[in-house]
Amino acid sequence: MYAAERQQLLAERLQADGRLSVVDLAEELSVSSETIRRDLAVLERDGLAQRVHGGAVASRALTILEPGLAQRTTTNADQKERIARAAADLLPAENGSIVLDAGTTISHLVDQIPLDHPLTVITHAIPIAAKLTAIPSVNLHVLGGRVRGVTAAAVGQTMVDSLAGLHVDVCFLATNAATPEHGLSTPDAEEAAAKRALVSCARMVVVLADSSKFSGEHVFSFASYDDIDVFVTDDGISADDVAALEAHKVKVVVT
Repeated sequence: MYAAERQQLLAERLQADGRLSVVDLAEELSVSSETIRRDLAVLERDGLAQRVHGGAVASRALTILEPGLAQRTTTNADQKERIARAAADLLPAENGSIVLDAGTTISHLVDQIPLDHPLTVITHAIPIAAKLTAIPSVNLHVLGGRVRGVTAAAVGQTMVDSLAGLHVDVCFLATNAATPEHGLSTPDAEEAAAKRALVSCARMVVVLADSSKFSGEHVFSFASYDDIDVFVTDDGISADDVAALEAHKVKVVVT
């Protein structure tokens, strides 16, 4: 079991049971107690747990469980692949520049970048940066900061400040939710600040999100519909949601 999968399991168990035991989990998962303590440290850092002697209890501030990478990778995978293929048509011409947000749909987009298409690519997402290293035509720049365990993306003031002097052709952006009233939103304040900085440094903003993202909203908004140029989604989007985007002059691409 990968660390991200194990941490997701621990987060779900914590939400269901309210407490976790290091000794019991180490025995159940056949890992060391130190490994479980590191996992719990990640959950505590992301506001999902409070460590106590021998284990952890659920954070009182926990109101929603943000899915981890392992869960999000397998959710709506077909739709995400179609969205990524459509979004690839919006890549800039040779020698253009893009900034890539964290997210599993964005990861699918990386698979669509031609091996012979020179691009400058900037990202704060560790798994996406790792995939980009295999594309010889990409001039890769990785943004630093504190890495969140849930998204494997760098966040914090260091990351935000590093975008201040940049101006790229296209920002490919992910979101946890989208509504006309609250715009694009996410459960984490630092993640929202990072996404807000990504939006501000691009000439064109392209959102990649499957239609399930229109079902609610999260606490921290990082962009309004007016900040978006193109929204690429699947055919599960409702006519009302299309109309709401188009009312803000957003081009909607349905796959």
